Amino acid sequence: MDEAGRRHPARGVFISLSQATIVFVTVCTKDRRPWLNCAEAHEFLVRAWKEADAWLVGRYVVIPDHVHFFCAPRDLELSLETWMRFWKGRFRCLHGREDWRWQPGHWDTRLRRGESYSEKWEYVRQNPMRAGLAAEAEAWPYQGELNELRW
Repeated sequence: MDEAGRRHPARGVFISLSQATIVFVTVCTKDRRPWLNCAEAHEFLVRAWKEADAWLVGRYVVIPDHVHFFCAPRDLELSLETWMRFWKGRFRCLHGREDWRWQPGHWDTRLRRGESYSEKWEYVRQNPMRAGLAAEAEAWPYQGELNELRW
């Protein structure tokens, strides 16, 4: 437990109006079941993110049991946590499969000044190679960029 009596880190992303806010997010499937690496799940995920546009998804990589993505707020009134619940629910409505479920919550970190979005992206896009899913990062079909996020 920390000094404030919390068992977990404080939630919420500090959004500054004086500088860009880009957040790196990881979301896992329930019980880490490997159902994400198929064209259908990829399509529904992209559709859910496009419909839930209060936060804009930049670059992303979908691995069998989790997804990494970068996002930035478009609507400053909607918290990251609220947006996460919304797109997960939208995804569930789009696919309708009982076995495709997300683990509750997510992991996020705001990129700090001086951290490079492109360097973090390079690390993330290599995940399919490190996991033995693709011979080259470019060959992995379940990745992309929906919006260009800028510093």
